[in-house]
Amino acid sequence: MWSREQFAALCAPPVIGVIHLAPLPGAPAWRGDLAAVEHAALADADALADGGVGAMMLENYHDAPFWPDRVPPATVAALSVIATMIRRRHPRLPLGLNVLRNDARAALAVAVAVGAAFIRVNVHCGACVTDQGLVQGRAHATLRARRSLGVPAGILADLRVKHAAPLVARPLGEEAQDLRGRGLADGVVLTGAATGAEADPAELAEVRRALPDCPLLVGSGLRPDNLARFAPWADGWIVGTYLQRPIPGALPAIDPERVASFAAAARATLSEGSPRR
Repeated sequence: MWSREQFAALCAPPVIGVIHLAPLPGAPAWRGDLAAVEHAALADADALADGGVGAMMLENYHDAPFWPDRVPPATVAALSVIATMIRRRHPRLPLGLNVLRNDARAALAVAVAVGAAFIRVNVHCGACVTDQGLVQGRAHATLRARRSLGVPAGILADLRVKHAAPLVARPLGEEAQDLRGRGLADGVVLTGAATGAEADPAELAEVRRALPDCPLLVGSGLRPDNLARFAPWADGWIVGTYLQRPIPGALPAIDPERVASFAAAARATLSEGSPRR
């Protein structure tokens, strides 16, 4: 499992910019032009790199409604092609994968093919009620698949992931300790209730008390002006929505100026000497 120091060495500054892919083949909103999806993804990757993020993460964000677990082979194939293009364009930036809603094995398969640094797993342990129905964690299968594939990718696991509710309520600290101690998560991600919704700093503080040595990331609702609220406990930020600019008649695209302002705020927050370091 990663230490906080290992995460800091991997991702500097500790900002993971998210690329929300346009609909992939087979998705309800698929437009029949993979080249256009690739072009948009590369433009977003360039904007993230130019703006100064520490890592990038690829998501099949616009494939909704999502499969609750296994995605079709066409999704894995398209993700592999696009991830390969991004890795070749920006080989020095760590790349992560999140295969929605919860296909960790597909994410690992792409990771081993392209040399990705990490995957994100929305429900790694336990069970959640979601808009896809009941989604159950498969940490036992994911860790064994990672071992058998020989892929060194880290696992960033969500704790009470957005757009979901735990099947049975338990103390947050206990859930966090199981995610790390029994699910062997390399890092833990805390979000708000939905995409773009701010996380709760009090919950973040509670998780930090439960996991003093674990990389802890905030995964939704982030802006340059609210990073200081989380800085005493967080090791990093996963940001997507804030970085985008609207485009009339098209999907949003990442704005390099917003990336630069966010990265600068992250560096400034770190330089203030928060007690987590």
